[in-house]
Amino acid sequence: MPISEARRKANERYNAKAYDEIKVRVPKGHKAELQAHAEQRNESLNGFINRAIDTQVERDNG
Repeated sequence: MPISEARRKANERYNAKAYDEIKVRVPKGHKAELQAHAEQRNESLNGFINRAIDTQVERDNG
């Protein structure tokens, strides 16, 4: 079921207020590999990337 225009705009306002965005570029084909890896762990790609970043920051500061 498609979302309404009002819901889409509300989502955009919330996301702009609640999140910063970072664009990540990967070689062609690597995105699909990362998505498959995340799906195997029942994660979204975004969740996987955030977990990977947090883990590395923790290691670097450890």
